[in-house]
Amino acid sequence: MPASRSMAALTGIALLGLALTACDDQANGQIVAHNGDRHVETVSNLVIGGCHRFPEGVTRVDNYTTSSLLMYTTPDCTVPRGGASAYLDGPSAGEAVEATGLWRSFSFAPE
Repeated sequence: MPASRSMAALTGIALLGLALTACDDQANGQIVAHNGDRHVETVSNLVIGGCHRFPEGVTRVDNYTTSSLLMYTTPDCTVPRGGASAYLDGPSAGEAVEATGLWRSFSFAPE
């Protein structure tokens, strides 16, 4: 028994709605990390929530997403005593300042 057109249309609308809702939890685009002139990591379409670690400390991050980042010198997205996080708007690039040390993790800034 073939499905009716209205049932097919409703199914298509429901699937589109699910796909659009899922996109809200992702930062579409890439984040590219470097240490000096050396490429360290490229990650794509990350989940917005939580802390993301770099495999090693990085000196430069290119944010090719439309989301802003908070950069940390700790591996767990915490601010050490007397330290600070760095804000990196998207899309843009930022370099770690020698006084702060290497960036080791990042999270997405609340919007």
